[in-house]
Amino acid sequence: MTLARPVADPVRLSLTEARRLAILGQALAGDQPRSIVEVVERLGRVQVDPTAVVERAERLQLWSRLGAYDRDELRRALEEPPRQLFEYFAFLIPVADLPLHQPAMHRYPRPEYSRGRYIKEWLGDNAAFRAYVLHELKTRGPLLSRDLDDRAEVPWRTGGWNDGKNLGRMLEILWNAGEIAISRREGSQRVWDLFERVFPAGPAEPLPDEVVAIELMERQLRGRGFVAPGWGRALDYRLPAREVGEETLKADGVAVPVAIDGLPGEWLAHAELLAALEGGAWKPRTTLLSPFDPLVADRERGIALFGFRFRLEIYLPAAKRQYGYYVLPILDGDRLIGRIDPAFDRKRKVLRVHAVFGEPDAPPDAGHRIADVIGELATWLGAESIDIGSVRHSPWESALTAIAS
Repeated sequence: MTLARPVADPVRLSLTEARRLAILGQALAGDQPRSIVEVVERLGRVQVDPTAVVERAERLQLWSRLGAYDRDELRRALEEPPRQLFEYFAFLIPVADLPLHQPAMHRYPRPEYSRGRYIKEWLGDNAAFRAYVLHELKTRGPLLSRDLDDRAEVPWRTGGWNDGKNLGRMLEILWNAGEIAISRREGSQRVWDLFERVFPAGPAEPLPDEVVAIELMERQLRGRGFVAPGWGRALDYRLPAREVGEETLKADGVAVPVAIDGLPGEWLAHAELLAALEGGAWKPRTTLLSPFDPLVADRERGIALFGFRFRLEIYLPAAKRQYGYYVLPILDGDRLIGRIDPAFDRKRKVLRVHAVFGEPDAPPDAGHRIADVIGELATWLGAESIDIGSVRHSPWESALTAIAS
């Protein structure tokens, strides 16, 4: 990789360097982050999913980057003043970035789209229901959904699984619009309150669309390491001014043109990550990834960049699963070398690894690194033993069977 070049010339990256850039952007290599909040700030957002075969997705994503951490640290960051994180649109987001997300709240629902039109009409038909929910939260909140009545005059009907779930839809809509927020959780249940009580500082001065686009697009570029030009079209919220955001990032030297061996087309990389990679920031780690981890969430990118085909098999019948129900990819340095099919038996405190699968070119010497990280996961989960099942598809049998207890 060479950064010294005329301005118009793209930086030439090998496929290995491109992989490392993407992994660095995801805080999965280099110096480990020091806190949960730092991880979320570096990634811009962390996906929330309650499936807890091993652990909830957001907690697993944090563990992949931090190693063992105190779960109560996450609760405090989300629930105790001054809050540092908040939940929105199924993501953990830094409170410091709240001004960047409030414009999306203020535009919700977007009546220029068919879904937005339906939501706006449904709210109009259920104005009294909306007023009731807000009044109850104001006078009695914070409240769980079970503390509220379904007073819809017109039921929710879109032909999906939410049909008839009127109270849940009303709470989600008010949440998306920034009128209410999650105050805390009781187990997996969300406790709702008025937005201004959860964030008592009140709304910030509205930011221009151009500033929002530049800031959010810079965060996504940093998190992904490199992207194709025009990536703003795929961003959440259907950002206005995304063309301005891309052009500004290129003009400011934040988005740098790169050419990647083996990946046709044009690409843009984050300049600071390029400089960090050239400056020796690469420090490889071995870890396990949540099936919802951003590094593997883009299936086509995973194939092109790592030669790794990954599919979420949770929704497939058991007989049609190739690898398992809640499979965790194995990241080893700059490669995805295999996957495990684990489940945590909380009652018996056993981490059961039903199977381990290695990629065809997986390094045989990775066995001890994988065994170590499985052991670290078990300790963090509170498992008192590890049960290793089939390892016939991996080259690491001796190292993995040695940790079974």
